[in-house]
This record gives sequence, structure tokens and C-alpha cells, in this order.
Amino acid sequence: MTETNRVGFDNERYLREQTSAILERVNRFNNKLYLEFGGKLLYDFHAARVLPGFDPNVKMRLLQMLKDKIDVILCIHAGDIERKKVRADFGITYDVDALKTIDDFREWGIEVTAVVITRYMNQSPAKAFKNKLEHRGVKVYLHYPTKGYPTDVDQIVSDEGYGANEYIKTTNPIVIVTGPGPGSGKLATCLCNLYHEYRRGVKAGYAKFETFPIWDLPIDHKVNIAYEAATVDLRDEVLIDEDHLKAYGVKIVNYNRDIEAFHLLKRILEKITGGESMYQSPTDMGVNRASSGIVNDVVIQEAAHQEIIRRYFRCAVEYALGLADKETLDQVVMVMAKIKAKGEDRVVVLPARKASKEAEKGGKGNAGFFCGAAIELHDGTIITGKNSPLMHAAASLVLNSTKHLAGLPDSLLLLPKTLIDSVTYLKKDILNGKIVSLDVEETLILLGISALFNPAAQAALEQLKLLRDCEVHLTHIPTPGDEAGLRKLNVNLTCDPEYSSKSLFIS
Repeated sequence: MTETNRVGFDNERYLREQTSAILERVNRFNNKLYLEFGGKLLYDFHAARVLPGFDPNVKMRLLQMLKDKIDVILCIHAGDIERKKVRADFGITYDVDALKTIDDFREWGIEVTAVVITRYMNQSPAKAFKNKLEHRGVKVYLHYPTKGYPTDVDQIVSDEGYGANEYIKTTNPIVIVTGPGPGSGKLATCLCNLYHEYRRGVKAGYAKFETFPIWDLPIDHKVNIAYEAATVDLRDEVLIDEDHLKAYGVKIVNYNRDIEAFHLLKRILEKITGGESMYQSPTDMGVNRASSGIVNDVVIQEAAHQEIIRRYFRCAVEYALGLADKETLDQVVMVMAKIKAKGEDRVVVLPARKASKEAEKGGKGNAGFFCGAAIELHDGTIITGKNSPLMHAAASLVLNSTKHLAGLPDSLLLLPKTLIDSVTYLKKDILNGKIVSLDVEETLILLGISALFNPAAQAALEQLKLLRDCEVHLTHIPTPGDEAGLRKLNVNLTCDPEYSSKSLFIS
């Protein structure tokens, strides 16, 4: 078993510590706490990658334990709906992710109390989203840009500022405030309701449920540097919290946006409470016991090292696609330099590139392009695939991997030529497609069909679940069908920032 597949994190210990810390914070604030969730509440795959053993849904398990004590408010920025902002790990827009989140909460036995569309300015897509939710019985509130923000605290904390937004009705002592990503308006939503609570005589409190950066790990710990790599588009930087050092004489870390915003937030909170100061530092606001779950720091550091490299490849691809600017790419290169990492430290990179060279040497590419792919199985075995006129490199990789896991000979054909020919005919002659070789999604479907009459294909099909969380690298940017198929297999994918075709449009 490879280093990164060893367990480095104890979920149960973390759950106990984090739950206790939350309940302590609730008791401090007259049994009414607005708890903003930083990062992903559900499917926190970043945390699972840098903290091997971390359950991506452990936060949801915690909420399920507290479900009799919580209300849930889901925030989404109207501008993100209008721009169709995409959540990269799922490949879905933020508004669709909000709908998925509501469904996911219900599966865990928790109802979302309300959805808040923040910074609403009559955007048509946001209005349509509101109508859709209300038609399905979901309570929706509209919050508008706050007058006076960020300079005029007197206007911000007034009936013209926070008071202009409707009070969100809740009944339980803990109000969970979450959203599909950064900039969703979670903090403003908490502060608006906090303003209304104090107007009603309820001395409620505010806190943040944090995971990264981990405040009591060193500033140069690779887990904290991996956080910087994950947020290069936001230019986040892990810094010493000087306010905490001054107040308590303890050197701990936080990130620049929280540190920079703290003094304004402190003034706003003091204005809301009538002068009472809730916190002395930005780190005070966080409820973060992630370090309590770390049981093997060596494993954690190596996993974080690998995540930084994955983030580098992702950013390089986004730059090639025009989705990231040069400054963002330069930033992630600087993060790589901090830990003296290079792309080739990722064990699947060189085998994938070698497979591409072999495809070129054998002249078995597709339309003059030669692509390679490699996967590291959970026992450390490296399997490769290369493209051909019949199949994409990633599709070849999937079949080769399942054959290896099923103990089948590499030369065995899992997909009958008649099936492949039929799909090729459909794509080329019926649908007038230009790209006829099979992508991963198509290959998975054909494998499923072949399993009906081919025991070897059935045996290979059963191995697909063993590919989950394996490391994969491609020498090219995947086509939509490859990307969707690999996402369904739940592999950790990176690729070189190279196109697999001269075509500008691939669909």
C-alpha cells in the first residue's frame, strides 16, 4: 500500500472534539448561535485528499447528531446564478448545486429551513431560480446589497443597512449558514439576522465552522500550504494571526481575508451588540478542532504535498482553457516552489507521458495526436493506456485497469468489435460526428452491455468500484465524455495542459 493510502485522520476523535466545541459556543451565547460553515459542508473532497481517512461527509454526520438543535439556511449569490458559476468537482452550476444540497440534506434527515438569494438586484436568472424553489415548497428570502458596506458602519448596522433585509425565521438554538462556495453571502446573512435578533432582545452569537487553514498547525505545514494552493484564485495566504498573538501571547495562523476583515467585523459586531466584544481575534471566531483528528503527520504531510501538485495541474489546465489568468498560474507556481515540488513528483505523470510516446512510436494515435494515461491502483500498481483510432487513452486505461484487477490477460478484448463498429457508424454516418473513437462514458456503457453475454466483461465490470479514489493522469485535457466518465468513477484526475486535437470545439 502506498504512503498516501495509509490512514492519517481519525474521524471519531474529530467528531467528539468538534461537537463539544460547538455546544460550548452555543452555551456562551444565550442558546442562539449563527454558525457559518467555511468550505464544503458536503463532499469535502479536498479535506479527504489532504487528511487521508477524513470522511468527506463527516461534517454532515456531525449535523445529523445535532439535528434536533439546528436550522439550516442555504445562501447563494445572485451574481453566481447569473454568471452560471460552476463547482469544479461536480461540473455543475452553483444554482444546481444548491438544489442538490437540499436533496442531500433531506437524505440525511435534515430539512433546509430557507434559501437566501444574496446581493439580489432583480437579475432574471435569480428571479427564475426563486420561482422554481417556491414552486417546490422551499422558503426563499431575498437579501439586497448592504447600504454603506464596507466603510460606513453606522449605516451598515441600521434599519437602512442590515435592517432592510427581511428577518429569517428560525426556531432552534444553532443556525447553520452554508452555501455552494466562497462569496455566497453567508457572513452577511448571519450578521443581518444577528442585527434582527438583538432588536428583538435575543443576545445571539456568531461563529465560523472552519477546517482550513488549521489554526494550530505551523504556518509552513503542508496542509496549510495546500489550502493556499486550493485558493490561488482568491489569492489566499496563511499568515500569523497578530491579533491573537497580542491578545493571548500564542502564535497561531489564519488566512489573510479573515485577518484583513476582522477589525471591520469586530466594529460591526460591537455596533450590533451595543459595545460588547465577542472576540479578540479572527481565530477566536472559528470552531476548528481538525488537528485533533490527525493521528499520523507523516501521512498527512505527504498527502498534502500531492494535493498541491494536483492543484498546480488543475490551475495550469484552467489557464490553457482561458478560465484562469496568468497571475493565478504564477501564484500556484510559487506555492509549488515553497515545498520544492515538481509535477513529476506525482507518480502517474511520467508513466502517462511514456505511454503517449509509445503511442507515437507505434503510430497508433488518432488523427495524428498521441495521448497517454496512467493510474495508480490502491496496491501501488501503475497501469497505462494510450489512444487509438478506436478508443481514447482514458477509455483504454479504464479497460486495462479492470482487466488487471480481474486477473484477465491484457490481450483479451472486452468489447466486441461489432458493438464498437455499431457505435462508430452511429456517431460518424448517422449523427455526422467528427470524433468517432470511444470516450470513457461510451466505453462504460458498452462494457455494461457486453457484461450481459460475456463473463469476462462482467468480471471486469465488477472491478470499476475499486478505481474509486485512485490517482489518474492524462497527457491532455480530457474531452467532456472522458471527464464525465472519470468523475463518475471518482478518481483523482490531473492532466497536462495540452489539447488532444487541433479542433477548437469538442463536444
